[in-house]
Amino acid sequence: MAARRVLRLLTLVGCCCWVLSSLPTTARVHLSYKDLMDTRTARPFSFTFNTSDYRILLIDQDQDRLYLGTREFVIALDLQNINKEPLIIHWPAQPLRQNECRLAGKGREGECFNYIRLIEPLNRTHLFTCGTGAYHPVCTLINRGWRSEEYLFRMVPGTLESGKGKCPYDPKQDNMAALINGNLYAGVQVDFMGTDAAVFRTMGSRHAIRTEQHDSRWLNEPVFLHAHMIPDSSDHNDDKLYFLFREKAMDGVNGPAILSRIGRVCLNDNGGLRSLVNKWSTFLKARLVCSVIGEDGVETFFDDLRDVFIQPTQDEKSPLLYGVFSTLGSVFKGSAICVYSMSDVRTVFNGPFAHKEGHNYQWAPYLGRIPYPRPGACPGGTFTPGLRSTKEFPDELVNFIRAHPLMYNAVYPVQRQPLVVRTNVDYKFTSIAVDLVDAVDGRYEVLFLGTDRGTIQKVIVLPKDPSSTEELTLEEVEVFRVPAPVKTLKISSKRQQLYVTSDVGLTQLTLHRCHVYGKACADCCLARDPYCAWDGESCSQYALTSKRRSRRQDIKHGDPLRQCRGFNAKVERHLQESTQFGVEGTSVFLECQPRSPQASVKWLLQREGSSQRKVIGREKVLVKTSHGILLKSVLKNDTGLYHCVATENRFKHTVARIRLRVLDRYLVDMASMDLASMEDLPPDGQPLPRSSAPSLARGLPEGFEEPELQVINQYCESYWQQLSHAPRPKRMGELSSESLAPDPGTG
Repeated sequence: MAARRVLRLLTLVGCCCWVLSSLPTTARVHLSYKDLMDTRTARPFSFTFNTSDYRILLIDQDQDRLYLGTREFVIALDLQNINKEPLIIHWPAQPLRQNECRLAGKGREGECFNYIRLIEPLNRTHLFTCGTGAYHPVCTLINRGWRSEEYLFRMVPGTLESGKGKCPYDPKQDNMAALINGNLYAGVQVDFMGTDAAVFRTMGSRHAIRTEQHDSRWLNEPVFLHAHMIPDSSDHNDDKLYFLFREKAMDGVNGPAILSRIGRVCLNDNGGLRSLVNKWSTFLKARLVCSVIGEDGVETFFDDLRDVFIQPTQDEKSPLLYGVFSTLGSVFKGSAICVYSMSDVRTVFNGPFAHKEGHNYQWAPYLGRIPYPRPGACPGGTFTPGLRSTKEFPDELVNFIRAHPLMYNAVYPVQRQPLVVRTNVDYKFTSIAVDLVDAVDGRYEVLFLGTDRGTIQKVIVLPKDPSSTEELTLEEVEVFRVPAPVKTLKISSKRQQLYVTSDVGLTQLTLHRCHVYGKACADCCLARDPYCAWDGESCSQYALTSKRRSRRQDIKHGDPLRQCRGFNAKVERHLQESTQFGVEGTSVFLECQPRSPQASVKWLLQREGSSQRKVIGREKVLVKTSHGILLKSVLKNDTGLYHCVATENRFKHTVARIRLRVLDRYLVDMASMDLASMEDLPPDGQPLPRSSAPSLARGLPEGFEEPELQVINQYCESYWQQLSHAPRPKRMGELSSESLAPDPGTG
């Protein structure tokens, strides 16, 4: 026992060391909610309801509709403009059900309402919709018409039915559903108390079927996330429903408390004949691993699966599975995105089954005889052509799968490492959507990642060399006026729009904001955004139809020297020089903020009368920030032209030129004394007379050169102009009768 504790402690220390060495990735562009609205590329859903818990439940590209479910409302929105004539159905829970819910001790957190949790297309004209119904799940049909132009959206009378096995009781519980060939496959909690979770098949021509009840080997307090039909071969009898979930680990003492899973069942499964009657007889599951190995060899796991995105490929049998994972516990906060291939998933399901044996009753691969046909195979498929139904499976096979639903090997991500990792940050990823984008130099996958602080990060991952990748966070935007964790993310590639929901609302935003990267060709090229390219005049949306010679884009390398020839020198020539004054013996702050936080900044000094530029020594810099540098007490020989040079991806360019004039301390003090000696100031609203300006020449010792006097005069002249336009404070004795009058509200 003591050795085990030491091992766990060493693992924890190793994890912490790895986390501290992992630096957060900085977004090239960060936009607050106000800044995002100013770009005119985002549109919040402006209709106000007394509702909450916004969730995008269906995107219909054919009818250009987005179907939104909230508390007691089903809403159909236009994909191009979510505020254009929304169609709304108010669907509250029945008063009787609400009373029963409250009498059962619920309702303290608003559970006794109808939360819409399922919207699936039943056919071309109707939607199958379910809600929690105040802890009494209920479903109905909605007629949406043939075309969106009909503006038809209403519940079909007489179609209300029980939602048990289709929709959860508790609105806080996640669920999954897929309507395939008229059959509804759903992962839900089946009872009021939430103690019986199951994967169900209901509706359609096939009879109802579910997972084994109250058997922790099958499901152990699961949280269902996503279900998707994926064919395994050209024979449709092999079609399977793959579903992703997380569940409580059976060996929590020796391992993680939560494990992420991928499971599957055959669509044509009808259960066993004598055993597993009306239960899945092809149910299998495997662990999904998302982890990183630190420099010390310690493996850190992200075990909490939060969201899933299925990315189709040209081969419908081989989509990519993107998973959002986070860490468990409070030792550190971390998230990761892992990508899995279906070939790796199938390899695991075709591998050894897990079996507990030995005096410690530990998991081991099952080495005994495997029944034929292989457990998990579909009847009438590629490997079982002679079987017409699972009821023809031999009892040996059915009993085996009942006791061995778990695979021994785990599914690891592509290249056995996460695509994106975030540690040592104050947020976690909550959701994901992926878009395929065609650029000049290839096709790229752009990840949109929602966070629990209400922002969306736009990320691409590029191959750096054969053994490593480069992660780029293109932008991070705040999408809600009131920050709230992102619940759902959906993309319409057809409309080039992203739709984001939280508990407080819905926001629609375009997939690109090219103009925020900058006005120069180099800025556009360094951004490395597949949606954007330099068109010769500005950074704008890239289109395959645009003329090749007028578009400049380099996603792989982001090299402005090669892509922006002729434009870089033009920008340098048009960079204006600013003048800044400093007083001898005082500190001076020189402001310079590169457009990209990923750029490194170097300051060079070009002294008066010299063409050489030298790096400013550390002994002269008091503080260096992302906004500029603070110089220590400056001297007369610090006068000169200061160049702020930013370097990003090996590209150097001057961001600012500041000419510093260091004024003689004695002369400035004398000028200040002259200003302080002025007593007679004109009334407010009247300009200060020119003759009232202090005479700098008065009382100054001999020996000061005329150029220096001109600089100080220029400095004082600017100060004088500011003073003449500023409101003058009243002196004692100048209080007017109005200021002395009592406040009418005081009596």
